[in-house]
Amino acid sequence: MYPDTGDAMVSVFDRLGVPVTYPEDQTCCGQPAYNSGYRKEAAKAALRFIEIFENSEVIVCPSGSCVHMVRHHYPQLFKNDPELLKRATDVAAKTYEFTEYIVDVLGLSSVKATFPYKVTYHDSCHLSRGLGIDKQPRQLLYNTEALHFIEMQDSDTCCGFGGTFAINYPEISTAMVDEKIENILATGADVVTGCDISCLMNIQGRLSRRGEQVKVMHIAEILAQTQGA
Repeated sequence: MYPDTGDAMVSVFDRLGVPVTYPEDQTCCGQPAYNSGYRKEAAKAALRFIEIFENSEVIVCPSGSCVHMVRHHYPQLFKNDPELLKRATDVAAKTYEFTEYIVDVLGLSSVKATFPYKVTYHDSCHLSRGLGIDKQPRQLLYNTEALHFIEMQDSDTCCGFGGTFAINYPEISTAMVDEKIENILATGADVVTGCDISCLMNIQGRLSRRGEQVKVMHIAEILAQTQGA
């Protein structure tokens, strides 16, 4: 749905000299089914993910929620099968969120990006609470040339998406995202960014319906920008 995010991530890795392969037969990690209570269906998707990616040296994903699914729930799905549990645990151990991989694994605080705009950041729930990742994306934004970073109030408050939560409880979801948008607007930022396209899709949709001018970009899209681009 948002191929530019994947393209941007690869562009950053190209700049850093990190070779990337993209298995074209990959599908969903199974999180939507898992969160909706369909464990058997989630296990099928998880097994497919494991089969496709288990021979990879490192797995990097521009989505904290997907990484959280692989790390925390794959082992749970296969806890009664010792062989699959080991395979799931091995895959989980080498799966990283995009900014986490750059900062914690590659040891970089900058990717030599340039982005001359005012930017604020939304902490997605699975990323910040589930994986404990909040400093890494900020570090990369702070070290992006010409970027003016503005912290928003309650940046780690849920945006109200929550997958099917937004469908099942639209009034509550809308109230939550409206509160998030008021905090975004209060910063005066040109762009709001984050590490989960699901949250950003929700925020973008509500901004559009309200007629607001703030642009929404995944952090990979910002970090892919260079001088003159």
